[in-house]
Amino acid sequence: MSDILTIDRLSVAYGHVEAVTDVSLRVQAGEIVTVIGANGAGKSTLLNATLGLLPSRGKIRFDGRDMATIEAEDRVGLGLCLVAEKRELFGTMTVEDNLVLGGFRVDRRISADTLAAVFDRFPRLKERRTQLAGTLSGGERQMLAMGRALMSRPRLLMLDEPSLGLAPRIVADIFTVIADLRATGVAILLVEQNARAALNAADRAYVMELGRISLEGPSAELARDPRIAESYLGLGH
Repeated sequence: MSDILTIDRLSVAYGHVEAVTDVSLRVQAGEIVTVIGANGAGKSTLLNATLGLLPSRGKIRFDGRDMATIEAEDRVGLGLCLVAEKRELFGTMTVEDNLVLGGFRVDRRISADTLAAVFDRFPRLKERRTQLAGTLSGGERQMLAMGRALMSRPRLLMLDEPSLGLAPRIVADIFTVIADLRATGVAILLVEQNARAALNAADRAYVMELGRISLEGPSAELARDPRIAESYLGLGH
């Protein structure tokens, strides 16, 4: 299986403070890869730089193509999409209008088919299609953020803390959707503080500490690592 995303020695700085240092990772087509780590480890910065929202050093290749000169909007057009931690919805617009905006680069006929598919995947959004996004619950807002991203027909979907602030039942629903998306061929790069859920869902994992990758490997192996268990799974003695 070929790599759809390759990041090689990526570094990102805010002024004189380096938030990400020499990070390298890869995501294969149709694979779920997770990056776990504490608050402030640099995980969100990594995703934002990958989409081109932050200046960075190093190499980012998507589907074999160097992203150095490709703007963020054009990266989305190529199939690289991010669901940000803050969801960034248009609160004064309806659910359906938020979704339609997500498919603005897609042919109208394809966009209509994709909208129907999103409503099939998230029936709650169909029920709320005329409701203002700002009046939705936290779980519904996360569904809408993911649905809007799917409207762009991504080949790689980056998810930044999709379980943040959600009830356990809603978190389970979100991770079911993530698994279903992988089954349709969409690759997933998942940043998540809920390390147990992330490792259960992912094929491979990277552990990020202080802006650097400290461990990597198959998720099942990392879940058994005593260091991971103690630091991230609450299994220390």
